[in-house]
Amino acid sequence: MIEYITGEVTDLTPATAVVECMGIGYLLNISLNTYSCLSKGQATRLYVYEAIREDAYQLYGFYDRHERELFILLISVSGVGPNTARMILSSLNPSELEQAIASENLNLLKSVKGIGAKTAQRVIVDLKDKIKSTDNPLVISTPAASEIYEEAVAALVMLGFSQPQSQKTVQKLLRDTPSMRVEEVIKQALKML
Repeated sequence: MIEYITGEVTDLTPATAVVECMGIGYLLNISLNTYSCLSKGQATRLYVYEAIREDAYQLYGFYDRHERELFILLISVSGVGPNTARMILSSLNPSELEQAIASENLNLLKSVKGIGAKTAQRVIVDLKDKIKSTDNPLVISTPAASEIYEEAVAALVMLGFSQPQSQKTVQKLLRDTPSMRVEEVIKQALKML
């Protein structure tokens, strides 16, 4: 499993990026959100999702982990494949998508090319309980705090706790004590869950 690729962006289009890493150029399918964060010749780190089928091996690249998490949630919905998920993330930024799902905004989802009423309803029904709560968002003041939040939530989910429950617990801990290290956050969260 490839977690991320770090290297120089050697080729860039609105749909793809080539990142050279140790002399190998990796072609990654990207969303417009990720495209807007990149420029040719720039050193970058893209988080990766590998789509492996009998007839193809494709890499999808994301500028941050949060966008990749949303992509993985989208492709878990019946009828939404990697290219459709990428189209959704190109049309809506992650916070707009979360808000559309949380508020059950069917029309906004239907406005995405290739998404009909049934698929939009399925996305809302399947993901409403899985997305981050927008009612009480964590104010993340630094990139370090954001990384601690993401790592702690990922660790708790891997340990078998639900994503929404893990997110709420980690948000509370970081709101109360913003200076906690990731190990401390995980230990305290395990006591609370």
